[in-house]
Amino acid sequence: WIQARTGIKERRIVGADQVTSDLAFEAARAALEDAEVTAEELDLIIVATVTPDMLFPATACLLQDRLGAKQAGAFDLEAGCTGFVYGLVVGQQFIATGAAEKVLVIGAETLSKIMDWEDRATCVLFGDGAGAAVLGPCRTGTGILSSCLGSDGSGGDVLKMPAGGSLHPASAQTVANGMHFLQMNGREVFKFAVRAMKNSAEVACERAGLDLDAIDCYIPHQANSRIITASAGRLGIPIGRVFVNLSDYGNTSSASIPIAMVEAAESNAFGPNDHVLLVGFGAGLTWGALVAKWLDKDDRR
Repeated sequence: WIQARTGIKERRIVGADQVTSDLAFEAARAALEDAEVTAEELDLIIVATVTPDMLFPATACLLQDRLGAKQAGAFDLEAGCTGFVYGLVVGQQFIATGAAEKVLVIGAETLSKIMDWEDRATCVLFGDGAGAAVLGPCRTGTGILSSCLGSDGSGGDVLKMPAGGSLHPASAQTVANGMHFLQMNGREVFKFAVRAMKNSAEVACERAGLDLDAIDCYIPHQANSRIITASAGRLGIPIGRVFVNLSDYGNTSSASIPIAMVEAAESNAFGPNDHVLLVGFGAGLTWGALVAKWLDKDDRR
């Protein structure tokens, strides 16, 4: 039933002694090695997450210390499942203005820590994971070409964790009432997701000066196979150009797009000079799309 309704076959769950920064650290090390960049060269670290190690200090600061990135500023970014796309756009702006040259962007989650394992509507969907990318300057017309970010706070109740903040501080009552677990209205999320993905993708492609048929690889947030299929259909993108690894990991929130991006690159789903479209949606409600022209390593500078 789970596979038929969601497309999910298996997921990864952290051990009791593992936290979000542990996953972020492993993803960061792999990204730095691939980019041939040392931690000391980083100017900024952005961690997109809704499951930080603690409310403060930021998970990004804990990661900065563990990596030994002594020259880097660090902060967390919370935009739900859209977090990695938001992080890429923020990092791009730091580089474009000259405020930074090397930026590490990570999406990392341990959603199993906030799951109500008796709620079958949510506990079958989410998994733990992390993915990362290193951003740097590149030739004009390559790298990130355009983006579109949006939000609608009126839909905040559709996907939330009610307690733990200043609205409902932690207490025996909030714990007893299950208010520290993720809560979701799946029907409303589905309707919002398909609409938001289509609109943001079209805007991002228009800003890049590209038609949708110029997209070589579409990497959507890996939340539900029906959402992915519906969004691709509305955009007119052939399913052969859509990268999906949802069956292996489930919904890993801000980690889903970077994990999929890495696996798509490793499996040659796209290559140098191909146009890649990333599209996410999530709690907030938030949405975001980004078009990039993938770089050969010789194009980096």
